[in-house]
Amino acid sequence: MSRWQELTGGTTGSAYAARFEALARSGKDVHGEAAFCAALAPAGARVLDAGCGTGRVMIRLAELGYDCVGVDLDASMLDVARAEAPHLPFFRADLAAFDPAALGIAADFDVVVAAGNVLPLLTPGTEATVVARLAAALRPGGLLVAGFGLDAAHLPVPPTLTLPQYDACGAAAGLTLVDRFATWDAAPYEGGGYAVSVHRLSP
Repeated sequence: MSRWQELTGGTTGSAYAARFEALARSGKDVHGEAAFCAALAPAGARVLDAGCGTGRVMIRLAELGYDCVGVDLDASMLDVARAEAPHLPFFRADLAAFDPAALGIAADFDVVVAAGNVLPLLTPGTEATVVARLAAALRPGGLLVAGFGLDAAHLPVPPTLTLPQYDACGAAAGLTLVDRFATWDAAPYEGGGYAVSVHRLSP
């Protein structure tokens, strides 16, 4: 069982969406992840939202003209996503067993994004497998973008995945670190409890 399932029971989709709706009403920018990804690839590029949840990032990218696919294991989150954007392709799948071909999806994404602490909330021990699966979904030269917490202040569970460990998973999957930031606003990473990493698949 994933740490997310243990934490939520897979029933928090509506509450999760409501929290971001409240943030948006208060004037907060809730589209930082989408803006970050849009700066990496032109409109029309194919984007896989891995651990898409309620579809907040993917729906915004689709509005900006990107060709998007979303994958998540939490049915309650996907129910919200499908109700919000029934025209977009959302799939229920475990990222540790993600096989684009089995879902009828071409494995030639320009960008794969894993936002919202997807990687630290996986089933423990599956991190390297998931990174390899996501890398395999990229076209040569494609980018894997992941933002996640590294300490208790930025995670709802005790931290387990360090940046060196994540980079090692990436290297094993043919990925090279391109850049690392402290926020989705692209502030420079100088240490700290949250990082947004951009890795590129070898051409």
